[in-house]
Amino acid sequence: MYLNFYNLKKEPFQITPDPSFLYMSHVHKEALASIIYGVEKRKGFILITGAVGVGKTTILRAYLEKAGSEKLTTIYVFNANISYLNLLKYIFVELNMAPQSNEIFVMVNQLHQRLLKEYKDGRNIILVIDEAQNMPVDTLENLRVLSNFETESEKLIQIVFCAQTEFEKTLNLGELKQLKQRIAVKATILPLTKEDGASYIHHRLKTAGDKDVVIFTEFAVREIVKVAQGIPRVINVLCDNSLITAFGYGKKRIGTRIVREIIRDFGMSRPVYARYALFPLLLALVALGGVGGGRVVTMMAVRPAPQAHATSVQTPERAVATQPEERVLPPAAGAKQKASENDAVTRVVQRGDTLAKLVKEVYGRVDAEKIRRVKEANPSILDENVIMEGGVISFPHQHR
Repeated sequence: MYLNFYNLKKEPFQITPDPSFLYMSHVHKEALASIIYGVEKRKGFILITGAVGVGKTTILRAYLEKAGSEKLTTIYVFNANISYLNLLKYIFVELNMAPQSNEIFVMVNQLHQRLLKEYKDGRNIILVIDEAQNMPVDTLENLRVLSNFETESEKLIQIVFCAQTEFEKTLNLGELKQLKQRIAVKATILPLTKEDGASYIHHRLKTAGDKDVVIFTEFAVREIVKVAQGIPRVINVLCDNSLITAFGYGKKRIGTRIVREIIRDFGMSRPVYARYALFPLLLALVALGGVGGGRVVTMMAVRPAPQAHATSVQTPERAVATQPEERVLPPAAGAKQKASENDAVTRVVQRGDTLAKLVKEVYGRVDAEKIRRVKEANPSILDENVIMEGGVISFPHQHR
């Protein structure tokens, strides 16, 4: 929606894991090195932990993308909430094996023979369990049996747990004591530091553009990293929504004013972390967005847009501090501010208006689907970035 406006090739802050945007802080490098070491040295159990949104799955996918070897077979378990029997069945399917019986004992012995053959052929099998904190204790306890498949010095199957930090509490349960003792390699991914957070934002913008793209002011970047508490996925949400909102306002430079508007819309306060009463809710939202492959769009209150000719000083250090108070334009004569239940709203395009800004004023928020429906109702709009002053746009009723 805003790519041409900001001279970007692709969206820089999608919350779905994308190895092409991989930013390697020192903790991410350590986690990746741990996976590589544990798999290559056939250590058995490998554990990667971290809070929601710190980049665990991204690191996993980056490893799998680079490790695409003919000597490596990866079995990726997306849904960890699975019984031990069904997990064995899933492993059999991934290895193109037909179980001789549905009895666990028979299946385990059959799997053992297959793993021995793979080992003799110089192949390595990796079982990756994402969101391992959701795996039932009984399944975890039985997984220990697979770690008994070994030669005198090496494991026949490598099991990588990728989990949120609370998984370590699960491992402290008495029945999982032996499993915990078998974890040979462990790494924890921590939130980004202030410096890494700023570098992360610049890295994603540079990756998404043709050259070094400077969109956020230095103060805006600091604000985003501070409020996001160094969580990459939350940084993505705040940055993406800031880009959408700034696009609606027709601003190519994003300062703290727009960033703080997004922060308010998510119910987050600043600057003391302890006051972020809704921060866990935002983490939950982005976690759901990550799993579902969607994106979180700012839930904005309806408000008139600022005047297009409002100015700000361009010096980075002063751009926010000296920016004048925003003045607002009244709605066009005879226009309604918000779509009613059944009637369409008609707006006359004013100087400085953009389609995204008008969509936000009418519906209270802007996203690609609303832009598409408005364009569909107005066939004369061929390019969402070009609307003519004085033109009339019809905004159909849309269910939120």
